[in-house]
Formats: sequence, C-alpha cells, structure tokens
Amino acid sequence: MAYTGTPQPLTVHPRRPNAPPALPEARVTGADPLLLGSAVGPVRAAELDAAFHELREALAGRRIIDVNSTMNGGGVAEMLHRLQRYSRGAGLDAHWFTMRGDPAFFALTKQLHHFLHGADASGPPIDRAGAEHYAAVCEANAHALLDVVRPGDVVTLHDPQAAGLVPHLRRAGARVVWRCHVGADDQNLHTARAWAFLRPWLETADAYVFSREQYVPGWLAGRRVAVIRPSIDPLSAKNRPLEPSAAAAILSRIGLRAPADGDGDGPPIYRRGDGSVGRVRRDPTCLCSASPPPADAPLVVQVSRWDPLKDMAGVLTSFAEAGGSLDGVHLALVGPDVSGVTDDPEGGRVFAECAALWHRLPDRVRTRAHLACLPMADTEENAVIVNALQCSAAAVTQKSLAEGFGLTVTEAMWKGRPVVASAVGGIRDQIEHGVHGILLDDPRDGVSFAAQTSSLVGDHRLAGALGAGARRRVRENFLDDRQLLQQTSLYQNVARV
Repeated sequence: MAYTGTPQPLTVHPRRPNAPPALPEARVTGADPLLLGSAVGPVRAAELDAAFHELREALAGRRIIDVNSTMNGGGVAEMLHRLQRYSRGAGLDAHWFTMRGDPAFFALTKQLHHFLHGADASGPPIDRAGAEHYAAVCEANAHALLDVVRPGDVVTLHDPQAAGLVPHLRRAGARVVWRCHVGADDQNLHTARAWAFLRPWLETADAYVFSREQYVPGWLAGRRVAVIRPSIDPLSAKNRPLEPSAAAAILSRIGLRAPADGDGDGPPIYRRGDGSVGRVRRDPTCLCSASPPPADAPLVVQVSRWDPLKDMAGVLTSFAEAGGSLDGVHLALVGPDVSGVTDDPEGGRVFAECAALWHRLPDRVRTRAHLACLPMADTEENAVIVNALQCSAAAVTQKSLAEGFGLTVTEAMWKGRPVVASAVGGIRDQIEHGVHGILLDDPRDGVSFAAQTSSLVGDHRLAGALGAGARRRVRENFLDDRQLLQQTSLYQNVARV
C-alpha cells in the first residue's frame, strides 16, 4: 500500500494588487514512512502506511498546511520538518509556512509563552494597544497566507504566535487546528491571563491539540480536543546511531573534546538524510571554554534553547557549588546560535547572563565548564553535533523550571543515556523515577541536582540500567510513527467536518 507518487507542487493563486509579501515556505523533501520500519518494526510501519492511505482518501486532493513562527531553533521547528517529511513521502500535499513579525510582536508572544507555562514574565503591556498590534500582525500574515489556502484545506496553527490567524482562515473556509506545545499542570493567574488574551481568537477553531491533558483549559470542555505527545525521528541525523570515533571527531572539531594521546581521530563526517556524506565545518558561533575537555573526562551535557525556563544558569551554578562530588567531571551547556532563532527575543540575554557567570567562576570550575552556541545554517550539521554530544555524555540533564514536553530528554533516552531531569510537564510522562532516569522533585534544588548527577556519573551499573530502560521506553511510546498515527486520525475527523 506504500505510496510511490510525487506530491503536486503548491498551487498559488494570482496575487491581489498590493497584497502583502508571501510567507516564507520551508522546502522539505519527502521520505517514505515505511522507512521507519527499521526502528519500529514492520507491523507498526504497515499500520502507519494504512493510516496515510485512509487520510489521502479523506482529503480528496485537499492540502495539509502547518504555520508556526520559525524554521530554525527549538523542538517545534524540528518536529514540523519531520512530520512534513513523512507526510509528503506518503503522498500528501503538505506545506509549511512561517509567520513574519516585528520585535514587539515576538516579545509579546514570548511573554504569553511564559504565562502559559504558569510563570511570570516581563515584557510589553498586554493591554488594548498590545492586542491591537498582535491583531494587526496576525491579520497581515493571514492575508498573505490566504493567497495559497483553499477552502477545505486542513491548516494547523502552532502556539500563541499563530492563534490570531484562526478567524481569518475559518472565514476563508479552511479547516483549522490550533496546536499548543506549552502548558502548566496547575492553572494560575498567569495562565488565566494568557487564556483571556488568546481565547477570542481561538473560539472558532475546528480542533485543538495539546501535549498533555493537564494543559487543556476548562473553557474547551465539550470541544474537539486531542492530546498528542511529541516524538522523535529515529532515522534523523540527530538520532541515528553514531560510532564513538565519529562522535569524538565531531566534538574535537567544535572544540568540546581534546584528542586522546596518540589518538588519530578520523574526519568529522556523518551521513546526511539524502545518503550523501556531510562534514562538520562550522565552529560554534560563541564558545566559552578555557580548553577542550580531556578525551577521558566524564561529560555532563544539557542541550536547550537559551530560555530562562530551561535554567542553564542554574545548572552552571549547581555545578560550581557541587564541591568535590563532581571533581574531574566536565559540563557542557549547549544551545542554538542566539542570532538564528528569530521568534525568541530572550536568547541573547540569557546566553549573555550565563557567559558572565562563567567568567566569574573560580579557575578550578571554569576550566571544567563549557558554553557553546551551535550554528543553525545547516540543520543536519547542527543535529549531528547534538547527537555527538548526547551519545558521548556520561549523563544528560534537563533542569527545566517548566517544560512543555522536553524532546531533548527523549533524544538522550533513545541513545541509552542516563538522564537527570526536573519532574515538570511532559518530562513526567517520559520518565518513571529510578526506571528510565532520575527525576528531581524540586528543579530549584541545586544541591540535590548535583548529588543525583554525581551518582549517575560514579555508578556505571546504575547508569547502564537506567539508559537501557530509557531506550525501551522511547521505542514503545515516543517515536514518530505513533505521533503520525494520531495526527492522521485527527486530520481525517477534521477533514470530514
């Protein structure tokens, strides 16, 4: 039943006079979803293939379209690339556009992002003027999008940035799904404030998607709501098996590993998605490191956006105050190039705060701590660097203060790495404490964080057992075939409205 045809190119309607510029569209090469069978087995792959066949029939030539705020940086952009890739490979006419906005728009929507997490945040006033500016930006984006959206197309809008597009697309006859990738287990004044702002734009959507049931606000009772947990692609450059020698060569190339004595590290090469050989060429755009970690030093890694809720500064502080328990261990805090994530105005400030903290550390700690911003120009190169870091780590941490889901945890678990992570948000859905990793009840408890991390680095038997349990957990629950199955089911229901 595998689809072997070629998706049709996007039909563009004649542009209206004085129409706003077209929105940027991601160019994604399709991949046959049956390829996932090498990781999930033939039975699961066949089930997914059948689901795509049913969705093609339900759509009857209509398209599926995703709209978010950036093509680079963060889990949502990575997820959309993968879902689009397999959807196009299955024969769906799938497209992905990103919004345009000014700094004021992205500052306001980042503040809404924090509020939805239940956290306070500074930012522009969320008042009448702020709402009017948000509405104007969304209206301009909607007008540009309406040049390509046809009645009956299924359009998924992602997160607060795109919520304001809902009424415009519904009036044009599109079927509209709003997907929220963030949330809080316990609603509070901050979440109430965010929903009060967003609800007027969201009322007319055909369906809503959340990562956890706890994130669904009460006012959506009785509406079409799906809970779809994020997932990872086991075949991507970030998650494919990587030989230790290749990982070592890549980390040496970017300055996060010193060659071993007499070690002839090979070239920093990897296999790209199209089968060609890639070579890591770009240096980190920012690197705070006195010298590379020795080849035999245990490496603790946290890979995150430079976002205050990821608490990179807290990880660095806890590491510095650990005393002798982490002697000999090196820490790598790694995030994206802060100039390459256009929808996150906080990235530069957070990295600068971490760099200032690093410079103030005593020499005995600073020589074992490393901060790096990875280049974003080549997504596969960026992904394989993260792969090399995670699979080379003695332990992977995710000390988030709040977390929508936490795909960096999923990635590390798939690689069989022991994980120390905060018991917040979707991380709790991934890890059973002591079985698939270590959960921190209080993410602000730096003493406990350091102690738990030290225990994993020092106990190879425990680390191995947790890593093995983690990999099984991801295979059973968090690979892309499961998310694609849930998405195809939702789209069938929405397409038949």
